[in-house]
Amino acid sequence: MNIYADLFLTFAKVGVCTFGGGYAMLPILQREVVEKKGWATDEELTDYFAVGQCTPGIIAVNTATFIGYKYRGIPGGVLATLGVVFPSLIIITVIAAFLSNFAGIPVVQHALAGINAAVVALIASSVLKLGKSTLKSGAAIAIFLCVLVLANASRFFYGGVSVLEALSSPALLIVLAGVAGYAIWGLGKKGGEGK
Repeated sequence: MNIYADLFLTFAKVGVCTFGGGYAMLPILQREVVEKKGWATDEELTDYFAVGQCTPGIIAVNTATFIGYKYRGIPGGVLATLGVVFPSLIIITVIAAFLSNFAGIPVVQHALAGINAAVVALIASSVLKLGKSTLKSGAAIAIFLCVLVLANASRFFYGGVSVLEALSSPALLIVLAGVAGYAIWGLGKKGGEGK
């Protein structure tokens, strides 16, 4: 199969699973891109998720763009992005054209409740897989726990805790974690080279 068609179709397959937003696509991205196609490693995919979280837009779309670009340059990035958004575009167009009050239909509400439960399981599965490949040292686990606490700290305090709300920004947390990682591993290597 033509590699560009393969990129588009692979990411279109991922895009079909848009229920629950971009995070629900992450385990599917991992299976398709890492396990089946070998277009990225688990570590690279984790990096793409982190950068995708910091950049504007939906994390799965950003990740698809990064992977497509890495694999086949600008045309690959464009086709991967189009592939991941194409199913949503078609589904939303069909719903808008033919069904009024789609979300108000009881059958649809019950189906979406079941889908939401499945999305939580898919995200948890993705977190566990990424955790196995990423949290390999005490320092990595410490950074993970600090970010987890800071990301959720503002939920436990009510009223005017603007510092905690500012610290729970995903972009800021990723930058802080990157600085911590560089301080622990990057400077550690440089210090070891000088000895």
